Amino acid sequence: MTATIEGAAATAPPARPRVRKRWTLQTRLIVTVVSFVALILLAVGLATSAILGGILQQQLDNDLREVANQAGGQMFGQPGVFGGDATAEGTLNEARGLPTGFLLVVQSASGTDGAYLSSDNSVMPLSADNLTQIRDAFRDGSYATLSIDGVGTYRMTTGRVGNAYVIAAGLPLSSVSSTITQILVTVGLVTTGGLLVLGAIIAFVIRRSLRPLRSVADTAARVAAQPLSSGDVTITERVPASESDPTDEIGAVGAALNTLLDHVDESLTARQRNEERMRAFVADASHELRTPLAAIRGYSELSLRSLRQTQDAGEHATKSQLATSAEYSQQSLERIQSASLRMTTLVEDLLLLARLDEGKELVYGAVDLTRVVVDAVADAQVAGPGHSWELDAGEEPVIVAGDATRLHQVVANLLTNARVHTPEGTRVTASVAVEGDEAVVRVSDDGPGIDPAVAHELFERFARADGSRARQTGGTGLGLSIAKAIMTAHHGSITVQSEPGATVFEVRLPARPADPVA
Repeated sequence: MTATIEGAAATAPPARPRVRKRWTLQTRLIVTVVSFVALILLAVGLATSAILGGILQQQLDNDLREVANQAGGQMFGQPGVFGGDATAEGTLNEARGLPTGFLLVVQSASGTDGAYLSSDNSVMPLSADNLTQIRDAFRDGSYATLSIDGVGTYRMTTGRVGNAYVIAAGLPLSSVSSTITQILVTVGLVTTGGLLVLGAIIAFVIRRSLRPLRSVADTAARVAAQPLSSGDVTITERVPASESDPTDEIGAVGAALNTLLDHVDESLTARQRNEERMRAFVADASHELRTPLAAIRGYSELSLRSLRQTQDAGEHATKSQLATSAEYSQQSLERIQSASLRMTTLVEDLLLLARLDEGKELVYGAVDLTRVVVDAVADAQVAGPGHSWELDAGEEPVIVAGDATRLHQVVANLLTNARVHTPEGTRVTASVAVEGDEAVVRVSDDGPGIDPAVAHELFERFARADGSRARQTGGTGLGLSIAKAIMTAHHGSITVQSEPGATVFEVRLPARPADPVA
């Protein structure tokens, strides 16, 4: 049994260390402010008491001197005073107007005695021990503060009366002590009450001031509880406008959180839009690649089947069968070649878009944009003789910094787009000019225009104005997206405005300043 218990104890998990619960910000602020104010008030109270104690002590010394002089003057009224027979007890019995608690010690040739006035003004003699205490207290000066056994604490002074007597007079410190005690009690009570009121006011102010911060925390907690990892997500939570005033320090936190949530919301929307575009892109790319792959597979199977039939016929195959097999093989190879070329073009276009997105593929140099447009229009005239082609360019060349091959590809894509999507007889005009600090190329036509349903996504990848997949009209839908990617890489822009009878594609590039004249 012992071994079992020890084994169980050995496998028991270690106890978790206790985590001390931290104070809230409100509690820390209240404790800090109240403690600091309490220290200040305590220091003020102690300083006030010390200063007032010194003042009362000085006042007591003044009173003591006056009472001592009064007592010395009254000693001369006693019998035998000039013979050295005056006593402290006799002086107090004969004296009038001395304060309660007054203490007198008289030393003369006949001896030393002392007495004091009690609370009922009775004369009480001092013992020998009391006299010794008083005598020892005056070794360091003419004033002394001492506690006399059985009598109390006194402030005393000593002096000579005539030539026959040395007296020591004292007044109790109880009046000073009681006054200081009353002051300390009053200061303590007022300080305690003031700190309680201060704590309540600070708690109210801090709680009210931190309310926007609690609202920020609540908003952040609600947003954190939302599923944001996938799907179409919209963040509608915001810090209320009343608690997000940017002119206030805490309100600025709320305003910053609202701005952050706006950016996150926009980013999530853009992410969802990009995911949808990516899915559409993958679907379109798969469809574009599936068609030529299916053609390659079909024609290769047809060619192999014809070849097997010829092989099966062997020596019995006729010249007609051999000719037919050769024709089928040639047609199949031609179609396979056509499909592979289409796949190659598509893959090269996708690779070009990927490299442009990464900021690659461009070789910069000085490009004569006028020459680029002239060459592109000349090529378009050969490819589309049924259209009317016009060129509007000045005599001065328009020089820009860019990649001549890619800029030619942009202009050629726009001209091809105008040729493919407009009927024969359409007038297509290409112009190049400089407007301000930009070089502008426009390709316009008077064709039927662009369907408004697809105008907003015309520059997206695999977007088509014609929904067909035919190479003559539909295409892959990458031409305009490549043109936009090239213009973006050149820090330029490409836009379109279209209505029936007037469609204008506009390309803008930063123009290179003319070389200074020597």
